[in-house]
Amino acid sequence: MINKNVLPNRRKYNQWVANETLEDYALRYTAKKSRRWSAGWVANTALGVVSFLALEAIGGAITLDYGFINAMWAILVVGVIIFLSGMPLSFYAARDGVDIDLLTRGAGFGYIGSTISSLVYASFTFIFFALEAAIMSMALNMIMGIPLSIAYVISALVIIPLVTHGISRISLFQAWTQPIWLILQVLPLIFIAIHETSAFDQWLSFSGIRSEAPAIGGGGFNLLLFGSAAAVIFPLIAQNGEQADFLRFLPEKTAANKIQWWLAVIGAGPGWVVIGVIKLFVGSFLAVLALNHGIVPSLASDPAHMYVMAFSYITSNPEVALWLTGVFVVISQLKINVTNAYAGSIAWGNFFSRLTHSHPGRVVWLFFNVAIALMLMELGLYQAFESILITYGCLVVAWVGSVVADLVINKPLGLSPAHIEFRRGYLYDINPVGVFSMLIASIAGISANLGLFGEMAQALAAFMSLLIPFVTVPLIAWLTQGKYYLCRNEENESSSETISETKEQTCYVCENSFDQEDILHCPSYGGHICSLCCALDSRCGDQCRPEAHLSAQMSSVLKRLFPASINQIFHSMVGQFLAIFIITSGIIASLFVVVFYAQKDKSNADLIFISDTMWQIYFLLLIVTGILIWLYVLAQNSTRFALKETQLQTELLTHEIEAHEETAIQLARARDTANIANRAKSRYLSGVSHELRTPLNTIFGYAQLMEANASTDAKSKKIATVIKRSSEHLSDVIEGLLEISKIEARKLDLHRDKVDVSALIDQLEAMFQAQAKAKNIEFKVIFQTSFPRFVSVDEKRLRQILLNLLSNAIKFTHQGKVELLINYRNQVARFVIKDTGVGIAEADQERIFEPFERVHDAQAHSQTKPVSGTGLGLSISRLMIEMMG
Repeated sequence: MINKNVLPNRRKYNQWVANETLEDYALRYTAKKSRRWSAGWVANTALGVVSFLALEAIGGAITLDYGFINAMWAILVVGVIIFLSGMPLSFYAARDGVDIDLLTRGAGFGYIGSTISSLVYASFTFIFFALEAAIMSMALNMIMGIPLSIAYVISALVIIPLVTHGISRISLFQAWTQPIWLILQVLPLIFIAIHETSAFDQWLSFSGIRSEAPAIGGGGFNLLLFGSAAAVIFPLIAQNGEQADFLRFLPEKTAANKIQWWLAVIGAGPGWVVIGVIKLFVGSFLAVLALNHGIVPSLASDPAHMYVMAFSYITSNPEVALWLTGVFVVISQLKINVTNAYAGSIAWGNFFSRLTHSHPGRVVWLFFNVAIALMLMELGLYQAFESILITYGCLVVAWVGSVVADLVINKPLGLSPAHIEFRRGYLYDINPVGVFSMLIASIAGISANLGLFGEMAQALAAFMSLLIPFVTVPLIAWLTQGKYYLCRNEENESSSETISETKEQTCYVCENSFDQEDILHCPSYGGHICSLCCALDSRCGDQCRPEAHLSAQMSSVLKRLFPASINQIFHSMVGQFLAIFIITSGIIASLFVVVFYAQKDKSNADLIFISDTMWQIYFLLLIVTGILIWLYVLAQNSTRFALKETQLQTELLTHEIEAHEETAIQLARARDTANIANRAKSRYLSGVSHELRTPLNTIFGYAQLMEANASTDAKSKKIATVIKRSSEHLSDVIEGLLEISKIEARKLDLHRDKVDVSALIDQLEAMFQAQAKAKNIEFKVIFQTSFPRFVSVDEKRLRQILLNLLSNAIKFTHQGKVELLINYRNQVARFVIKDTGVGIAEADQERIFEPFERVHDAQAHSQTKPVSGTGLGLSISRLMIEMMG
């Protein structure tokens, strides 16, 4: 049923959102017309990420901390896991043209549930953006002497112009820089391999700085150290999401491009980790080599210091080696950070669009993502990145594991839909399959990481977060019978609601055209709308899914768990305040934990002071936050109340409009019925008139013959004359009958002619002057005002009206005068006829505009003698007023 309370808001996006080159189909399905690049071009763009030097930093750090053997196994095992998990993500993204957020939305998380993963994914992008930009900043500081605080700003802001125009500009940048990066990446390694054969043996035998854990098995392998090393690498699994964001631009798979398509999906999707593993080992090797060259451990795992040493094998000039390192680091970090910034802008857009029903544009969130990364750099994040990655790894692994489990288990088993459904109108806000699985896996992994389950579980916490979803995802889907994947099926909708088979559909709201995969039927608007307009609409009341939106789902759960009195508290302003306050407090606390981790190299006294200061600031922020949240809750409730009032008034007006529409319909039906009756009567009168003409013409002809042959017989001639006059009178009656039938049928042929009024009046004056003189009455034509020569009117009908009126006036005026007065006022011509005749009886004056009415003069009326005629001709004048004005 169409909700007439919702008017079609012709959404006018701002310039950034309207420009798909800038927007790059953020928040929506990637249109087929934009998937125009070749598979090789897209793959080259996606593989630009392998340049990031955080890989070398991670490889070097875990080798220095845990030894080569433990680092090697961690790199290989996690590398295989990342490859296997990236395969289904890349395949579905490329096949269905969706980014990682839309993929998560349709793979077990639901419309609002995927905001959790969007936040995790967005945090991955700005954390790694900060790490990569910090590496670049240290290179700028080392080579050019730029202070770190300024270098951070440069490293962050230089990315923005490279990312504003999405994949079109990023792909060109990656293509131009790829050869330079590849040469600078490989060349020093070749020189090291030639000149430092013994360095490889030293690397392979390196046991690490930490020696507190006993070896388990031969070869120095230690399960605890292996787990700790793997925990640092595991967050890289989120990189598969960035690969999916690019692979959605692959052209559709066809028989002709099948091989190239699969090579691109595998090579540029999970295939990035093959090069990534190589770079992890390169970092591991260079860190040990740097340590052997006398570089302190805290700098040996820094990529800038690594490659200064590496390029020194190419040239003996330290300045040249320093500048080669600078060029290499800058290019490498730009290549990865354009990807981090791009993916982050999409993730933030998805996150906030569902919470606020607003989307200012992907470019806005690009600035937002870069700003957060810049703040983290200024806070000294780089010094604590290993601790941050270990904690963060449990979250990102739980998310990716939940999505992958749905794709590789639930979909093949039929526990979830075969396609990726991302449109709001078909999804539950919360799908417990993905959301609960991720929460369970995250809580278990973080708890283990905090040491709650013992030392071994702490080391293997990331593996725990990864494996749990492969049990909980199919289990929850089986228990819920897959109910929460789709709230309605497009196939089951009525034929009037289904999307047609045409390639594109026009959105009823923004009036742009979209592929049918990106559009759906909206019962509120009574038409098809695109997925973005559906996502941003806050006025429809979720009519298409009344039981699937968040409040309905929460109410359903709370009713089962708590009595009505408790439920009222949850739905009150206090309940809303507490829920928002608790969530906000947790986020602020997490940020403080990140900042505190960044200070771990400080002395114990400094850490105690920092901790006390942070607690004081935290509680002050809670007070300010609490006040702001309470004001927000009050404003939201006022807004909802005003909206309800507006909807009520709108509903009342709608009912009134519907009543008026029904009345108008009934009036239209009555008018049509009357018109049909008039047409039927007119046809009947016309038929009767034509039937009377034939015998009348016969009578008239015989009367003329009798009158001509009765020249000697007075009596016969008188009878013939009477018959002839009666025939003439009857002919006039028939003519009037035909005229009136046309009037009633509204078929009178009216024309607007340019009429010379003076000429017309002269003709009428000459015509009636003789009749008036014969009756010895005075006839005058008086122009009371100046008069234009030509007026626009139906000349035939005007002449007929004036003839009828003047003829009647002279006929019934026995003495005195008849005057025709003409004036012209306000562009209207007026004709007034005055006479001194017997007048019309008061009882008959009401009928002077009716056809076929025989009026009686006073004298004739007293003698009960009717005056023959078909009216005064005023019926036509009324019609002219109605039809011509």
